[in-house]
Amino acid sequence: MALHLARPEVADAPMGEMNTTPLIDVLLVLLIMFIITIPMQTHSVGIDLPQVPVLPSPPVPDPVKNKVTIDPAGMIRWNGAAIDRLTLRRYLARSLALPVEPELQFQPDAAARYVVVDEVLADIRRSGVTKLGFVGNERYRDF
Repeated sequence: MALHLARPEVADAPMGEMNTTPLIDVLLVLLIMFIITIPMQTHSVGIDLPQVPVLPSPPVPDPVKNKVTIDPAGMIRWNGAAIDRLTLRRYLARSLALPVEPELQFQPDAAARYVVVDEVLADIRRSGVTKLGFVGNERYRDF
């Protein structure tokens, strides 16, 4: 077995390789910092859950005034929302249950069928509304 001794002239020579240990240490610290600072939202898994249909909330009676309109197709609207006659009766009962009865404005379209207007007026009368006003009558002045 031969023992090789380092030659003194070779030991004093400058090193020809770059020391990469500090560079690797810095890169590992940066990698750990990036992993820690990544927001948790990016680690989420997308799941398609069933959606519950969002139904519009029914219009509640306004404590000051409510408006009932009838369009040419015979559609009854309470404050702009389409309703049927049964719902109209419920809204009228709710409005009468308020501490102060709100004003009810009735505005049928000129082209609305008379029978629908008559049925709605009968429902209003049967409900016991006392503050009823007809809106838009000035349009019929020349008829």
